[in-house]
Amino acid sequence: MPLVIGIPAEVAAGEKRVATVPEVVEKLIKLGFAVAVERGAGAGANCGDDAYRAAGAEVVDGAAALWSRADVVFKVRAPSLDELGLMRDGTTLVAFVWPAQNPDLLQRLAAKRATVLAMDSVPRISRAQKLDALSSMANIAGYRAVIEAAHAFGRFFTGQITAAGKVPPAKVFVIGAGVAGLAAIGTASGLGAIVRANDTRPEVADQVVSMGGEFVAVDYQEEGAGVGGYAKVMSEGFQKAQRATFAQQAKDVDIIITTALIPGKPAPRLITAEMVQSMKPGSVIVDMAAEQGGNCELTEPGRVVVKHGVTIIGYTDLPSRLAKQASTLYANNLLRLTEELCKTKDGVLDVNMDDEVIRGTTVIKDGTITWPPPAPKLSAAPPAAASPKPAKPAEKPKGHGHGGGEPPSARRTAVMFAIAAVAFWFIGASAPAAFLSHLTVFVLACFVGYMVVWNVTPALHTPLMSVTNAISSIIAIGALVQVAPPLMTGAADRPATWILGLAVVSIALTTINMFGGFAVTRRMLEMFRR
Repeated sequence: MPLVIGIPAEVAAGEKRVATVPEVVEKLIKLGFAVAVERGAGAGANCGDDAYRAAGAEVVDGAAALWSRADVVFKVRAPSLDELGLMRDGTTLVAFVWPAQNPDLLQRLAAKRATVLAMDSVPRISRAQKLDALSSMANIAGYRAVIEAAHAFGRFFTGQITAAGKVPPAKVFVIGAGVAGLAAIGTASGLGAIVRANDTRPEVADQVVSMGGEFVAVDYQEEGAGVGGYAKVMSEGFQKAQRATFAQQAKDVDIIITTALIPGKPAPRLITAEMVQSMKPGSVIVDMAAEQGGNCELTEPGRVVVKHGVTIIGYTDLPSRLAKQASTLYANNLLRLTEELCKTKDGVLDVNMDDEVIRGTTVIKDGTITWPPPAPKLSAAPPAAASPKPAKPAEKPKGHGHGGGEPPSARRTAVMFAIAAVAFWFIGASAPAAFLSHLTVFVLACFVGYMVVWNVTPALHTPLMSVTNAISSIIAIGALVQVAPPLMTGAADRPATWILGLAVVSIALTTINMFGGFAVTRRMLEMFRR
């Protein structure tokens, strides 16, 4: 019998997301699983029971029936105490668990001999990006934060000049340039606002600029990158300089969006009551860290409040406010995880603790708590500190002359130049004059092309190379020269058949190269246009 994946309705207040959607149900069934969905589980995400049935899922009445049938349970939020009472011993649970914040929940799940994979614990490594549900939800939350801010702001984001007067653009300040922050920057910039952003990691400045924002640096030098790509807790000196920067921005901007969170820790307080009081009346703060206490001192989690004339939005369900989109992306993350757990496509899960991704995601294995996972392996870990050994003075090679002989690299260079000189002399002595002129142009073209590419910013190498590929297809002219005379003159000087054939093939290939080069360049440049 195949394992049954159960999809219960979420019981958390206001939660509209569902752990899978009908489009993904079909793919889970192809992996060998049976899928059972609680009646009405997808109603909040516009996924009806009939759509689940059409995809091959069984629709079950009531949470008790669903939990009793499921061997594997896919959820969005961690199970409640009532749901834990319905869970069978030995069940595999996949959900957002937040093990650092919920130690009691871990103990209760371990008592059920469960195997638990926490989607909030997926390692932040390249191979695990397709499973990264945190990034998926943060992307949606960042977008929705700007929409909520625009709704509460009561003015255009973009500047306008009309017969009725001039409307200045809104000024938006985003604190934190992770996935959520970059999504907010891109959305606000797309709506026409002037966007500024700050992050403790200075290396994200280029990403902020690429999304249409301006990076606001703190006048204090300190490395801000922590484990797994997250920010770290900064020193008191940095925090003091940071507060001064934020206070200055609060007086000038119309909207502040805060995204600062460090996994396993309360949200840092970055916006003080004094900063809120200094903001212009009608300004808006969207505190995306409200669920963990908030980045603003005056935030009330789950509520919208007005303090000192400033609207402070503390919603804790931003992804749920785009339930259909959020459910689809989360369902795809769960599908990719299931593919990693069931590589044989036989409906059996293999929680392989030797796999770095699976090990990092698994917080309980067969009733044994395995969280926290071991530190991720570094591909290029620095060698262990050791007492430095004094370097031996380099010995001069024995030889003749003032310097005791040339080093091998210089000798090789001299030999290569000598060989090249002989080769050029031979070509100049025996080759026709026309060939020499072509060779000179070829060598100069190689040198100029190399120097041009060498002096271009590395970030532009890919669009540059796609254009140069198209331009270099001037070889098509040579092919046309071979094809054109027979077509135009009839021709007594028709080239050999094999030459004509190669010319036709060359024209076809260079046409593809030219079209593809310009098409790729156009698509890449569109990414940076507003």
